[in-house]
Amino acid sequence: EQGLQLLELSGSVEEDYIRIARCFEATRQRCCRLEQDGRRAREQLARVEAERAALEVKLKHARNQVEVEMKKRHRAEAELEKQERKLQLVLELLMQEPWGNEALSREQCSVLSALAGRRLGAALAPVRRSSAVDESCQSLLSHSDISYDRTEDDVVRS
Repeated sequence: EQGLQLLELSGSVEEDYIRIARCFEATRQRCCRLEQDGRRAREQLARVEAERAALEVKLKHARNQVEVEMKKRHRAEAELEKQERKLQLVLELLMQEPWGNEALSREQCSVLSALAGRRLGAALAPVRRSSAVDESCQSLLSHSDISYDRTEDDVVRS
């Protein structure tokens, strides 16, 4: 009777061992899959971080270029205003001098009178801005809307 019980017990123990072995194998296979997934995720993360770093460099260059171009534009606009003021003064001087009307041809006088009547600044205003850039509407890329806050660039990345 005891022998029979041992045989029955050993049969169930054997089945338990087989079930445990199958569970261990399933767990091992799952761990292998997770390890491969983790490796792929790390590789993808490395690629994305490299791409992000490259884009940050491009952003930095673009910000610098915008800054340089804005400075050039402000200098050019200041020079234009300076030249307009000089031209306006010359025009006013020519129109006020009695000898100015005699020295100039009728056509030149009429052109100067027309310019003086419309004010020189208003006459040159349409030419002032480049036609390639439409600045009449609020653009998302308007230089007044661009943030030059560099605090985002200084964030420590882990």
